Amino acid sequence: MSDPVTVALLVGATFAAAGFVKGVAGLGLPTVAMGLLSLIMAPAAAATLLVVPSLLTNFWQLLSGPKLAALVHRLATMMLAVLAGTALGINVLTGSSAGLAQTALGAILALYGVFGLTVRGFSVPPRAEWWLSPVVGLVTGAITGATGIFAIPAVPYLHSLDLPKDELIQALGLSFTVSTIGLAAALTAVGKYELAAAGNSLLAVVPALLGMHLGRLVRDKLSPERFRRWFFIGLVALGLYMLLRA
Repeated sequence: MSDPVTVALLVGATFAAAGFVKGVAGLGLPTVAMGLLSLIMAPAAAATLLVVPSLLTNFWQLLSGPKLAALVHRLATMMLAVLAGTALGINVLTGSSAGLAQTALGAILALYGVFGLTVRGFSVPPRAEWWLSPVVGLVTGAITGATGIFAIPAVPYLHSLDLPKDELIQALGLSFTVSTIGLAAALTAVGKYELAAAGNSLLAVVPALLGMHLGRLVRDKLSPERFRRWFFIGLVALGLYMLLRA
């Protein structure tokens, strides 16, 4: 698709929709944005547009909680592993085989949706965190580098730590912020994140914030469980479509 006006409108609508999902559910902006943008552009180009909106919305979420220092200390090995894994996986997203990145993205979207629909809560014992945190971080980082999505397996793992609600939201903000920084750094290192891309990414912030605001306004009027269920069903459908398309 080459018409710049049409592309700009589609990008704005995509980030508004992704922001709406985040406003209602508290997560999903990168996942929705990457999935929809990859229908109209290469996944690497979609990832460059994602950086600034994701960083701003998640950094705010990171700072809004009560125990930042404690969470940074507890999750430090996971966050360092996320950065390392992203650097290892970035060549899939930015390499010559765009079809591989598209296939990987579709598979992750579908698997994330199936996981959200079928798997109920589970707990990780504190004694296992010392070795499991860096493993989860490394896998999350590798998937981030390959697809631009940083929800799997970080989100289920952080839920499994049985954190209080405010700390969980802050921990998710920490994970997403570090993942976004790692993605931006990896894209820069391979020459795929330039000043023009940063400017275009900045323009996507406005529709993302408007979508988030609207999502918060309607949050109390929607059933959170029903909304999440349809969100995950949508991810499965989008992922399967991308797999067939790839």
